[in-house]
Amino acid sequence: MRTLIDLKEPQLRKLDRLAERTKQSRAAVIRQAIDDYLEKSAGEAPDAFGLWGRGTVDGLDYQKKVREEW
Repeated sequence: MRTLIDLKEPQLRKLDRLAERTKQSRAAVIRQAIDDYLEKSAGEAPDAFGLWGRGTVDGLDYQKKVREEW
């Protein structure tokens, strides 16, 4: 599938140098960069739902303790 993106001139020059150095097409370098980004980003979202349910600390007790410090 084709897509259209706007790149700044310095980005395009760096991308072209990288493509030349790795002997790949510009499109191949972009696809690899997207794959790397998506792999890195997968699972980074914190699982906040039920956060206190898995811990050994009671949430209300923790809240009271922290408020005592004020």
